[in-house]
Amino acid sequence: MRLLFSIAIFFACAAALAAPNPWPNPDEKGVRFGAYMDFGETEDAVTLEGIEKFEKLAGKRPAIIASSSYWGEQSFPAANLRLINRHGAVPLIFWSPWDKPYEQNKGPDRFGLTEILAGKWDAYIDRWADGAREFGKPFFVSFCNEMNGSWFPWSGCFYGGRNGSPDIFKKNWRHVVDRVRAKGADNIIWVFHVNAFPGKNDVWNMMASYYPGPDYVDWLGISIYGQQFRNDHAWAHFRDLIGWPMKELSAVDLKKPIMIAEFGVGEFPKNGNKADWFTEALAIIPKNPHIRAAVYWHERWQNQDGSFSNLRINSSPAALEAFQQGIAAPEWISAPDRP
Repeated sequence: MRLLFSIAIFFACAAALAAPNPWPNPDEKGVRFGAYMDFGETEDAVTLEGIEKFEKLAGKRPAIIASSSYWGEQSFPAANLRLINRHGAVPLIFWSPWDKPYEQNKGPDRFGLTEILAGKWDAYIDRWADGAREFGKPFFVSFCNEMNGSWFPWSGCFYGGRNGSPDIFKKNWRHVVDRVRAKGADNIIWVFHVNAFPGKNDVWNMMASYYPGPDYVDWLGISIYGQQFRNDHAWAHFRDLIGWPMKELSAVDLKKPIMIAEFGVGEFPKNGNKADWFTEALAIIPKNPHIRAAVYWHERWQNQDGSFSNLRINSSPAALEAFQQGIAAPEWISAPDRP
């Protein structure tokens, strides 16, 4: 009896750790089309009007719709999740321990990794987990994204570099996931989300250094951007941006599916052709069998120097036409048509 009971407990625990599958057909080929649609300063102003406007531009309905949940808001995005789910898409939430005024390139704030590990924000984590459990449907969570960069307050470069930042990050990730799972929120698909190129190019800052382990991660994610600012380095073709980073990410865990959790490029006609960038990217991505989803970052913003970064798919007529043609390929899987 004790042996049978132990076996039952083993399979119950295995089932609890298994990632929920929003797409039950394992034989389906192709890449799920996703998008973030310029949902405002805190990236959480999700509206049906905004979604439908983007869909009209793209000519295809995204299967994944992304938005954010900043810890500084101290809330759970229940309304956004329900809206996206009713629309037939799977939500992707960037869950960011970030405090107001949400400025990049600054060190840790009151939501620092050491404070989280010390249990200071356990009550908020538990409330967020309760909201996730009550929502009940599968959704993706990219927690502390791009930790190998140098622009977010949870970036490894702010935690001692080679002297321990990856270990602090991994302990933090496990602490948060354990608390969320303990509250019964087993509908979350956890995405380990890195940047294609590190903020600090050193061995300690490699993608694998931050990996919390296969039991704590369901998908691997990566951000791949072309030129975003007018003073960036030389224009880069998508084929050059995806090559080595994808090899490094794939080696982190050969068994996990991969999501390009963010990709995009600005409109800088003096430097490069955005339409060609779209054509190349949308043709290359589906050729990689490990990539099962890709989320385009459709946003325009003004920089401090007065310049604009326009990553929207309709930043020019040529860019829009190229995006529409590329995403129309059957390899790019959309959300099912609504009844």
